Amino acid sequence: MLIYGTNPIKEALKAKRKIFELFHVESAHKDLVQLARQQNIKVSLLSKADMNKKFGPNHQNIAANVEDYALLDLKTALNKPGKKLFVMLDGVEDPQNLGAVLRNVEAFGASGVIIPKHRTAQVNSTVAKVSVGALEYIDVIQVTNLNQAIKTLKEHNVWVVGTSLEATETLEDIYVDLDLCLVFGSEGKGLSKLVQKHCDYLVKIPMEGQLNSLNISVSTGVALYDISKRRRG
Repeated sequence: MLIYGTNPIKEALKAKRKIFELFHVESAHKDLVQLARQQNIKVSLLSKADMNKKFGPNHQNIAANVEDYALLDLKTALNKPGKKLFVMLDGVEDPQNLGAVLRNVEAFGASGVIIPKHRTAQVNSTVAKVSVGALEYIDVIQVTNLNQAIKTLKEHNVWVVGTSLEATETLEDIYVDLDLCLVFGSEGKGLSKLVQKHCDYLVKIPMEGQLNSLNISVSTGVALYDISKRRRG
C-alpha cells in the first residue's frame, strides 16, 4: 500500500510498520530519511515531477510503500481489555470522512472504528493521509453486515446508540459508564432504517444555530469528546 505525507510517514516509522521503500524529494525530510535508513529501509530519491506523477500533488515531498493495514474482526476487538467505546459508520463512502473519523477516535481514546465490508470507504492512501498517522494506533474493524455486528455487540453487553436528527433524546442523555458503540450515518442519508431499528436508542447532538446539521467529522468529535470527558469525571 502506498501512503504519503509527513505525519503518516513519521508515525509509520515510529510505529515500526513494515516499510518496503521510502520515496522523497531531494533535501526534504532529512530526519525521516535518516530514521528510515537506521531501520534498514530502502530509500529512493525522486524528482518533484516523478513524485507528483506517482502520488499526486499532496505528498509533501515524502511517501512510502508499506505493508497493508490489518483489519480486525469484531470478536477480537471485543475481547480486548478495558471499557469499550466504538464508532460504527453506516454508508460513509468518502475516504476523507473516514480518515477524519479515525483521527477523532485516536484523539479521544476510543476503542476503534467499525465499518462494513461493502458500500463504504475502505482504508487507502487518502484515509492514511487525512488520519495524519492515527491509522497506526487504532483498530479498524471490518464486518460483513452492520445489523449482525450490532447483534454481536449487544451479546457482549455493549449498548448501541444511533445518531439521528429526528431523535428525541440528546447526546447528554447517554449514560457513559457502560460499554458503548456510537453509530453514525452518511451526511446525506443518515442511518439506514434497519440500522436505526436495531440500535438500543437514538440520540441527537443538541444545537442552537439555524443550520441543524454537522458533518460527520465534527459530529464524531463532539460526541467522543463529551463521552470521554464525562468518563474521566
